[in-house]
Amino acid sequence: MNYADAGVSLSRADEAMVGVKKSVRSTFNQCVLGDVGNFGGLFTLKHLGLKDPVLVSSVDGVGTKLKVDIEMNTPTLPGQDIVNHCCNDILVQGARPLFFLDYVAMGALDPQVMTGIVEGMSKACRENDMVLIGGETAEMPGMYTVGDYDISGTIVGVVERENIIDGSRIHPGTKILGLPSTGLHTNGYSLARKALFDVAGYKVDSRVEGLDKTIGEALTVPHRSYYKSLIDLTNAKKLDGLVHVTGSGFQGNIPRILPDNVDVVIDRTSWKVPKIFQLIQEAGSVEKDEMYSTFNMGIGMLLFVDDANMADVEAHLKAKNEPFYHVGEVVEGSKKVLFRD
Repeated sequence: MNYADAGVSLSRADEAMVGVKKSVRSTFNQCVLGDVGNFGGLFTLKHLGLKDPVLVSSVDGVGTKLKVDIEMNTPTLPGQDIVNHCCNDILVQGARPLFFLDYVAMGALDPQVMTGIVEGMSKACRENDMVLIGGETAEMPGMYTVGDYDISGTIVGVVERENIIDGSRIHPGTKILGLPSTGLHTNGYSLARKALFDVAGYKVDSRVEGLDKTIGEALTVPHRSYYKSLIDLTNAKKLDGLVHVTGSGFQGNIPRILPDNVDVVIDRTSWKVPKIFQLIQEAGSVEKDEMYSTFNMGIGMLLFVDDANMADVEAHLKAKNEPFYHVGEVVEGSKKVLFRD
């Protein structure tokens, strides 16, 4: 026997790496030392001009959204999902991204799918001024069925120590702005798929009145990055807190940055919830509070802004053509999330 007899093809891996290397190199900048294929990626901080740099790192996956992407045959989209998601996760602490590493696992390596995934990652890396510096591709017959794949990513960014956002300046009276999401982003898909596909009987190509996409298209819109809209505000210390609304929704994410002596009141009438969330709620008979503890409900990032900085923040967002909503405020309390309807 040989490795191919066991289901692992080195020739398929070599074929996939041709397109992968081209995409990866398209993200390189002057900080990268070495080339694709080294055992480790080398990145110098020499050109950043920082006084007291602090590295910020995060790791995540795309979750069961991949099941929809696989059925839709859209491998470039989850590549964008994972990069943008991770970029947002370090942005909330004021960090700009430096480099990204990916992990892709498949039952049987499909060079076309692999190339698409990395093309998506590379696109998002370029859009976020970030390098795709390395990764790992695993062909795992017996672990994944043919056609299935899983991805995860690790991001490393940097922030000046004095610019770190930790929520400590949040106080009663702080106002909260919400920036719109592009849909579900990358969380809540186990509930969404069960409600829409198993209970309601929709297919990925189903069309529903009030939705300008098919169900599958609406579910696979890539997770957006807020980096370009917000990094200048973080550097200027105009934001007292940022919350990336991901898994666990509003109730799970907001308390992560709150001081012990405050609550947050979110006005759920201050923005229009997109149709895709309404469909999920109706199809699964999901309680309203459960929706807000699972999904972003159309708001992907929350900005905590002091009154003294509000005019500057609003002007900046308008200049960036970034829509925003006044969604809530901070009051005295004990780290709870309250809703106003």
